[in-house]
Parts: sequence; structure tokens; C-alpha cells
Amino acid sequence: MISINALNVTFGADVLFDGIGFNLDDGEKVGLAGKNGAGKSTLLKIICGQMVPTSGSVDKPRDVRCGYLPQIMSHNNGRTVMEEVMTAFQERFDLEHELNLATQQLASRTDYESDAYAKLIERVNALSDRLSVEETEPPQVSAGKVLRGLGFRDEDFTKKTETFSQGWNMRMELAKILLSRPDVMLLDEPTNHLDIESIEWLERFLKNYKGAVVLVSHDKRFLDNITTRTLELSLGKLYDYKVPYSKYLELRQERLQQQIAAYQNQQRMIEKTEEFIERFRYKATKANQVQSRIKALDRLDRIEVDETDLSSVSFKFPPAQRCGDIVYKASGLTAGYPGKTVFTNADIEIKRGEKVAFVGRNGEGKTTQLRIIEGELQPVAGESRTGHNVCFGYYAQNQEDILDKNDTVFGTLDRIAVGDIRTRLRDLLAQFLFRGDDIDKKVSVLSGGERARLGMAKLMLGTFNCLLLDEPTNHMDIRSKEMLKKALKAYDGTLIVVSHDRDFLDGLVDRLFVFRDGKVKEFPGDVNDFLKALDMSSLSELDRKVPAASAQKTKKTATEGGQKSYQAMKSENREQKKIQNRIAFLEQESDKISARMKKIEAVLSAPGEGDDIMELTREYLELKRDLDAKTQEWERLVESV
Repeated sequence: MISINALNVTFGADVLFDGIGFNLDDGEKVGLAGKNGAGKSTLLKIICGQMVPTSGSVDKPRDVRCGYLPQIMSHNNGRTVMEEVMTAFQERFDLEHELNLATQQLASRTDYESDAYAKLIERVNALSDRLSVEETEPPQVSAGKVLRGLGFRDEDFTKKTETFSQGWNMRMELAKILLSRPDVMLLDEPTNHLDIESIEWLERFLKNYKGAVVLVSHDKRFLDNITTRTLELSLGKLYDYKVPYSKYLELRQERLQQQIAAYQNQQRMIEKTEEFIERFRYKATKANQVQSRIKALDRLDRIEVDETDLSSVSFKFPPAQRCGDIVYKASGLTAGYPGKTVFTNADIEIKRGEKVAFVGRNGEGKTTQLRIIEGELQPVAGESRTGHNVCFGYYAQNQEDILDKNDTVFGTLDRIAVGDIRTRLRDLLAQFLFRGDDIDKKVSVLSGGERARLGMAKLMLGTFNCLLLDEPTNHMDIRSKEMLKKALKAYDGTLIVVSHDRDFLDGLVDRLFVFRDGKVKEFPGDVNDFLKALDMSSLSELDRKVPAASAQKTKKTATEGGQKSYQAMKSENREQKKIQNRIAFLEQESDKISARMKKIEAVLSAPGEGDDIMELTREYLELKRDLDAKTQEWERLVESV
């Protein structure tokens, strides 16, 4: 259906794509893998026609329609949610309007034998056929189903789009693409702002979708559940694997190991051949053999080992200036927007040096509270006070709104840098993987991951003693997340972070504020204590409409309708206890396995001379299979209690 041929993309002297190509067939579900900055977003833009490559071509039939969801987008204001989403049917409405006009013309004309009349009949038939293949369901009904699937409530349909956060506006854009039913969906990080129920609904939708899908996502489970093919972008090259993401990781490791083994064997053969040539080069009796081996070396197809991109971001926050003991305090705080109250009567106190997290469902007010603390937004009611000599450094989710799109990477920092750091801006940018001509790129052409890195680099220039970070890991790869976490743990100032990432928060924060059902409650413990208290395995489960099943299920009395005897009750309770014990065992074992896998990942990311990569990889894959099996059993048991 679509053929990508010998694409080259360069930015100055930097090569992003070096002659890459592949074919995308009807109905294929493809995952696009690669580090931040490898060119995933650029490739999607080229396919949908929003960007032109330096050379090469994208061949696709004229009637093939692409639906593109970018990481960064502009949102329309002034419409209700339903009105905005209904624009997805504009092409259908235009066809219906054209059909009505053509039908009216047929009714009013009498030149039945003319060519014009015959052509008009042909056009009416063509329009009717085109509309007949569209959904038979009324557009508003279809729109309602998709909006509910993506987490909107019926009462949200009539609210203005500007009253929703960036994440909810992204859901509206996604809904429009799903409803327009293009031949090819190009989705760049569609799960970044989705809760677990919405992700599961989107998985089912995309798995059953008849068109082709190309996905960029850091959610491994999401990719595994949808895709059957993985394309990896690395250092300008593209590698094609006809398998889902997890299997691709295994095959990539195997491929690299096979390449290394074959390369080493060939190098030993070359070395021995060259030794023979040097040893007998000047002996007449060996002249024919020497010449034969020289020719053999000249004809040899040299094996090359694919380069591996091991670059990573380097974070180190400057020392925090001393401030008052109380960094921030809110009393009886009510927050919201015109026509919408988010939460009421909240009491929050954060002291100097604390590291706390705001957790909860999307739309419950976590970002709103950060904006109130930073001073960007005023509370509806109550008191909000900042402590003495507190200086906030704010990292927003929507870096596209914070950064000047017309500025360059270097200019973004140069405008705010003061003092000696101005002479070291290039070094600072290099720590965030902006090297060479990268620093002259316009912000408008940066990917979501690159803008996230640039936004984080800006924080390094300020003398902040309290960092406000709103979903800082959304666009980061695994290695960058680990580096950021390490830097934040070493930071001697105060940290307030909004995140759904359990691994990121684990060991980083020691106090939580939970936003739920219009209230804000403090939880005096870390993220693992919180999840254990709620019988949850991840923070994303907070977004489920139905709370997770409780391990302490309320016992039914023996008098309940006289249907169960006392002996049956005791038997049921014993069975419940066995299930609860098994759940606890599975949780403990899963934690142990996860800890071991993290250690192996750390070694594999930077192996030493004595590390057996093959053995570690084998152990890692076995652990993963064991963890998956235990997770499936845990889920089944939790649903049964």
C-alpha cells in the first residue's frame, strides 16, 4: 500500500536517516522503536506528508488516507467536546450534501437523453456507493462510543474544549482520528495521557481495526498487544523485525551476538591469513599460495557489527539555596476553572528538603495544584502560601507551550543564562544529547523527547530550591528516566512531582498526596506502601472506574436468604484465605524477580569485561517469562476474590 524508498534526512552535517526503506501493507500493525531523537516522529511526519525528506520518496496511492496523531499539537477552542469530535465526519457530511444537491438536480431536470444527465446519474450512484460503505450508525452515536471509550463522561460532551487539560484535548484529537477511519493510522505516543481503562479500550479498537497502524510508544505491553511487526531506527539505519516488541528485543540481542561472533571468527581468519602472507611473501616456493590468499582477502565480504546507540542524558541539578522551613502551605483550598471545580477544601503542607508526589486519576487536579503553587493560577477559595525565599523551577507537561517554537535550541538557553554558565552552554547541551548542528535546530522541528530534554536543560540554569515536575518522564526512554531519577535523589532542594510511573517514584519520594473524587488526602508513606494499601500493582490502576478488588472481601452472613449453610460459609472462607495467601506469595515473588531483572538490565546497559552477556540475556528472558506467568495468575486470582 505504501512504499518508503531510500529516505535520507539530514540536518546540516548530521544524518538522521541514511537510505532507509520499507513497505507497509494493508491492515498491518507496526511498532516503531528507537531512542528519543532517533527519528520516529520525523518518519511519521514524512509518511503523512507533513515533512519532506532530503532525498528518497514515499509512494502511496492517491486515495489512501492517513490519520496522524502527533505528540505535540494545537487545540481548537470555542467548541464543545462533541462539536469538536464531530468534525471528524466533515468529509461524510460533505458527501451527503453533494448527494442531496445532485438528487435535487435530477428531480428538476428533464433532459433525460443528454450526456450531462447520464453523468449526473453516475455521480449520484458513486456518491451513494461511497456513503453505503460508511458506518450505518449515526455519527453522534459513534462519537459518543469513542469518547466514552477514551474516558469522557456523558456530561463532558457539552463542555468547552478549553476547560480540559492538554491530555484530555489529546484524547479528543485521538477520537477524531479513530472516527475518521483512515486507511493508515500514524499514532505518536497515543498512551501518554491515557488511563488504564482507556488504554485497554484503545488496544481492543486498534486490534480489530481493518486499516494499517504505525505506533510509537514506550508502553511495551501496549505494543505487544497490538503490533505484529517492529521497525527499529538506530543511528540512521532501519531494522525490520516481523514480530511484536518483546520478541523484537530478544531477536535484536540474538542478532547482535551472532554478528559479534561471526565478526570475531572472521577477524581470526583474516589475521591468520595475513600472517601467512607476511611469512611467505618472499619465498618463491610459496608464491602461488601467497597470491591466492591475497586475492581471497580482496574478495572477502567483510562482516560489520551494527553500531549500538549507548548515548544517554546527563542530569545534575545545581545546589539549592536555603529557604524557610515551610516551602508551601495550603489551607481549605478549592481549585478549578470557570464552570468547573476540580477539588475542594484541600490542606497541603510541604517542608524544606522533602520529596513528595501528587498521584491520582487524570483530571483530578494534580497539574492544577502545581500551577497554583507556581503562581500561574489562583485558587477559587482558601489560602495558598509560599515560604520565605522559595524559588520554583517548573517543568510543565506541555513543553510545546512553554518553549518558543521560533527560537533555536542554543538560543532557548542563551536567553536565560547568566554569569559564567554562558561560556559553557554548548557543554550543557551536549549533556542533553544536543551536539554539533543540533544546537542550531529550531524548537519547532524538535520531537517530543527532544523538547522534554531541552525543557529539563532549562531547569539546570536556574537557582531553584523547589522543583515542580509535571509528568517529566512522559517522553523519556528508560535510560534517561534512570538518569533523571538519580539526579533528583541527589538534589538537595525540595521536589514536588506529578507522575504515573511507579518505578520512577519508587525510592524517590517518601510522601504522597492523593487526588481523587474532588478531594486531596495525604498518604504518609512511599508509593509501594500506597499501592499495597489499595491492593494495586501500578498507579495507572487508580484510573479504573471500578476500584480494584479488595483482598479482605466482606463476609456474607449465614442468614443471607437461607441459601448457604454455616459449613459452606466456613469452606468458602478457607478457600478465600488460601487465595489471599497465594496472592501475597505471588506479589513477593514478583517483586524479587523484578529486582533481579533491574540488576541485569543495569549490567546489560554497560557490560564489563567479565560479564557473560549471553548468560545474562538467557536468565533475563527466563525471568521475564516467569514474571509474566505470575502476573497472569495474580490478575486471575484478584478478580476471583
